[in-house]
Amino acid sequence: MTADPLTTMIQRLDVAITSSKPNSVTCAAVKSVLEDWIRPELALLPKKFLEPAANSYARRLLHRDPQGLYSIVVMVWDQGQGTPIHDHAGLWCVECVYTGRIRVDSYALDGNPDDTTVDFMKMDTVDAGCGTAGSLIPPFDYHVIKNAQPTPSVTVHVYGGDMDWCNAYQPTNDGHYEKQRKDLAFTH
Repeated sequence: MTADPLTTMIQRLDVAITSSKPNSVTCAAVKSVLEDWIRPELALLPKKFLEPAANSYARRLLHRDPQGLYSIVVMVWDQGQGTPIHDHAGLWCVECVYTGRIRVDSYALDGNPDDTTVDFMKMDTVDAGCGTAGSLIPPFDYHVIKNAQPTPSVTVHVYGGDMDWCNAYQPTNDGHYEKQRKDLAFTH
């Protein structure tokens, strides 16, 4: 009996993550797996993972490694949905577009990461389509993700652990950014 494509992808991620060190090598290996497996014709994701949420992007847990080495989260971005500038709470991450298009703006922190008020310098913008993957490795993980089209977009995120919080940065009236811890939950 042949394993389904999602099970096979998870098995390949298990190998990539347990056999690769340091984080840059791990992320390159995870990126390679996602780019090989994220294709519309494989239909990896169950339909319940592809539905947008009304007031914010949807965030659904697809898989959690039993040893806590990584987790896979599916996010659905409806028209106009996105994030503020945020980090990944010290976790590496590889993000891959499953359907649609997203825009990722990367930033460099100008200041001390422990400060509550900081500045950012915009570094890069990437418009990514299906099968395009990129990695974020702290301390270079400050970014914004937005849906880049009028219909929903879906992304798959592999984190080096459970990302249940992050720092989100809100613009202040004087042109700086205020750091706010944001607890993250899953959409049902």
